[in-house]
Amino acid sequence: MKHITRVFDLTKEEVEHLLKRALRLKEDFKKGKQRKSLAGKILALLFEKHSTRTRVSFEAGMQKLGGGTIFLSKTDLQLDRGEPLKDTARVLSRYVDALVVRTYGQEIVNELARWASIPVINGLSDLHHPCQGMSDVMTVIEKKGDITNLKIAWVGDGNNVAHSWIEMAARIGFTLVLACPEGYDPNPEILTEARQVAPKPIEIVRDPKEAVKDADVINTDVWASMGQEEEAEQRKKIFAPYQVNRELLKLAKPDAIVMHCLPAHRGEEITEDVLEGPQSVVWDQAENKMWMHMALLEWLLAG
Repeated sequence: MKHITRVFDLTKEEVEHLLKRALRLKEDFKKGKQRKSLAGKILALLFEKHSTRTRVSFEAGMQKLGGGTIFLSKTDLQLDRGEPLKDTARVLSRYVDALVVRTYGQEIVNELARWASIPVINGLSDLHHPCQGMSDVMTVIEKKGDITNLKIAWVGDGNNVAHSWIEMAARIGFTLVLACPEGYDPNPEILTEARQVAPKPIEIVRDPKEAVKDADVINTDVWASMGQEEEAEQRKKIFAPYQVNRELLKLAKPDAIVMHCLPAHRGEEITEDVLEGPQSVVWDQAENKMWMHMALLEWLLAG
């Protein structure tokens, strides 16, 4: 029994297995080779934050594998009336086979994992978004093949998705350059821990042009994440030079791909023409969340 609270909960071999498995599942299902490997299994989704892709991809993926799902918001449960997380974790463990948590504090994910006797999967916290990081890397491999010799550029906030990309870079080995404004760098502890084991450079720069120069992949995210709405106007001014637009894209390799985990604020962190342009892979990227989630669930619940 294993929890996935962050990418570093997985070994290099486990990450590589899940990437291969997700690509295989996608290929097989597209050919009509369906599996019901999770028949009789139930997945609960406990979400405090809004979700489109994470929720639907987990629910659809679980059902494609023959299992069932139960969606729970915090207000649906006794958590909203003060029941301890440890009690909720132990009770849910008697009813369902796995739990996906989408919340604010990483400590909530960790506490549920501490007390649950079923796998707990981090579907997003303010600190980590491991499933996003893995499905994003799956997309790069699908489009580019071997990722280990590529240069990946992250442009924008050093947020939870950036943290999971940092840990993926450390686990499987590719060059990652993050361009962040001063004061918006990734968590220093996560960065230090990753650099200690990373086989390729993980760099922080201020100039997005430096990060994107000769990059194979350009990745970005919203400037203000959920829970940071009151900072949105201030962040627009600070992050304005970090917009992924046509001029910035010209500095990357001619066949570079553009990624965004969505939802996108067109005209802010990315322009409409780039998001909808021929180098954008965001829709495949969104789809691949489902295939990665299926690989994770099958591995955790069926072996």
